[in-house]
Amino acid sequence: MIARLWRGLAQRGRSLRERRIQQWLAQAAETLRSELGEASGAALARRILERYATLPPQGKLDFLLELATRFSVDGARLEAAIRHYTAHPGPAAARQLHAAAESRRQEVLRRLNFAPSGTAGLLRMREDVLELLREYPVLSEVDADFEHLFHSWFNRGFLQLRPIDWHTPAVVLEKIIRYEAVHEISGWSDLRRRLDPPDRKCFAFFHPTLADDPLIFVEVALTVDIPDAIAPLLADGRPPLDIKSARTAVFYSISNCQKALKGVSFGNFLIKQVAADLKRNFPQLRNFVTLSPVPGFVAWLKNTHPGASELQQILQPGWQADPAAAAELRPRLQNLLATYLFEAKNAAGRPADPVARFHLGNGACIEHVRWLGDVSEKGLRNGAGFMVNYLYDLDNIEANHEAHINHGTIFASRQVRALRPEGSHLGWRPERSPLGGRPEKNSPG
Repeated sequence: MIARLWRGLAQRGRSLRERRIQQWLAQAAETLRSELGEASGAALARRILERYATLPPQGKLDFLLELATRFSVDGARLEAAIRHYTAHPGPAAARQLHAAAESRRQEVLRRLNFAPSGTAGLLRMREDVLELLREYPVLSEVDADFEHLFHSWFNRGFLQLRPIDWHTPAVVLEKIIRYEAVHEISGWSDLRRRLDPPDRKCFAFFHPTLADDPLIFVEVALTVDIPDAIAPLLADGRPPLDIKSARTAVFYSISNCQKALKGVSFGNFLIKQVAADLKRNFPQLRNFVTLSPVPGFVAWLKNTHPGASELQQILQPGWQADPAAAAELRPRLQNLLATYLFEAKNAAGRPADPVARFHLGNGACIEHVRWLGDVSEKGLRNGAGFMVNYLYDLDNIEANHEAHINHGTIFASRQVRALRPEGSHLGWRPERSPLGGRPEKNSPG
């Protein structure tokens, strides 16, 4: 009984303390939004972020709901600004209208960023928002303010591209292991195989306020030919290639490290800058390609072809190990994959597959579809073992990007176009030899 009594008293004490912190946070945010001096504002911002971090999930939710409701747009001020602009249109009135249309919450977030490590604290706060968003849609406005501000704070001009190698500080290497999202790194030995050999490269974007925390990184293999499977690239005991023989740079893994930067895209800058740097340092390189998964293919099959015999077969464990059965499945699955890549769209009318959407939107074209390129459990479960080589032709990236964004054009090689569904809106590119030789004549397809 005494133990239960003490536990109850302790719980009530914690609850009271948490309520006081929540009340203090809301008032402190209001104070922070006022015209405090820079030094006092930075000190208060630090205390707010520190106390927020100590709250349990319910306490954090309560504070975020306060941000959503108490610090929204001042309706009366906005209406007055609209009337003023209507009566006296001009630059000054437009600036007043713009200021009035901004939520008071944005100024709170800006001032929280005054704190030492303020950017890191706000990233963690947005992670909380993203986790709660589906259950509490009222937080969508808070999320929109975060995304708006992060677009400015993580502008490409602020980002620093750094090479990552085996001699990079361990604090960064540990995060490369943790953040790898495509092909899991099993430990330090596996990491060394990806970073230490001369034919393996890695590059990451960093932000000045997050010096040891990468935002996104890409792993690169230098090879002779365009690869058709991931296992040989990651194999233990693989003999390194003489760099002078390399003709192809393969971007085989791209990992975003900060969940809180959802909606803030800088992967396209990473690919293009890394390709340019590699070309400058290794002028013999002719091909810049990916070896990419197709993470949404099987899920799309389940939604669009739920009774298909091909789907039932690939859902059976070990199906790929039967050569005769796999060979029989191959043509039909390739046609279905082509339908998925060229025809399946998301709500915005862009390619449904997130990897295809990323690379095609960056100006790449679909160079090869690779049958059983990834026979890992994850590769089979998500993509039926398929992988795709997306080609980055440095001379045509921008034109491809514009055509895809403006007209939905998907550029593809002759081999891939042969798999396409009738009526697909495809672009074409001159055919090249595997080592980037002179183009062959071709016609639009």
